[in-house]
Amino acid sequence: MKTAPLTKLLAPLFGLALLAGCNKAEEPPKPAAASPASSYLETIKARDRLIVGVFTDKPPFGFVDASGRYVGFDTDIGRRLAKDLLGDESKVEFVAVEPASRIPFLQSDKVDLILANMTVTPERKEAVDFTNPNLRVAVQAIVADGSPVQKLDDLADKTIIVTTGTTADIWLTRNHPDWKLLKFEKNSESLQALANGRGDAYAQDNLILFSWAKQNPGYRVLPQLLGEEAPIAPAVKKGNTELRDWVNAELAKLGEEKFLLKLYDQYVRKELSDDTKPESVIVEGGKWQG
Repeated sequence: MKTAPLTKLLAPLFGLALLAGCNKAEEPPKPAAASPASSYLETIKARDRLIVGVFTDKPPFGFVDASGRYVGFDTDIGRRLAKDLLGDESKVEFVAVEPASRIPFLQSDKVDLILANMTVTPERKEAVDFTNPNLRVAVQAIVADGSPVQKLDDLADKTIIVTTGTTADIWLTRNHPDWKLLKFEKNSESLQALANGRGDAYAQDNLILFSWAKQNPGYRVLPQLLGEEAPIAPAVKKGNTELRDWVNAELAKLGEEKFLLKLYDQYVRKELSDDTKPESVIVEGGKWQG
């Protein structure tokens, strides 16, 4: 009985392996979730990369520069965390998120950590675990210089632009459900809509508004706050206390180096007025003082 040459027998198997490999490569990378009995930090080390969700259109905190590189206040924190955990700041994988996708990306294990300007709220604390804060923020609204709007209540019969899933969106929906909101998925889309006159105001974190107004003369930020000043903090999946505690320890260590102040000087200071105090923006060492 004649047998087929070995190469002919192996060829179909080799082809199937290549096909399987191609199909696998087309799928977006997903970090393996740590099992209850394993260490999440060891899972990250075994993978040899830290996966962090960041914004790409929210300078000076998270954006993409002209060369296509992720840069900003938040992204540099991500690189430093990767360096301290894995020994190399390049061992961080950034995943672009939008405000509304931050929590789902954590819950579905697409990212280990969110570093994307997420304000701590009671509702969000039910869905994710926040670390100690690294920033402080308040929500305000920006209007054109020629607008008759002088205070928040003047917007009752106007169109207010918001980015879906932001604190501004949540606060206005809860406190003024009858006000007209024009919603966009991206911060850049919301700002473009404001520039195009599609709304009378844009409500967002004030640090973003101050920065944009400085770069785009002809707009002013209303002094009234939408709610109270609140902390911004990194977030991890609900129940991931190991990673949360590790990040808290890192924030404390970085506080001793005044690391956030260095990032403030690099990215944020030039975006704000000269009399802005750094401690009114950053929370060094994770030590929040309301």
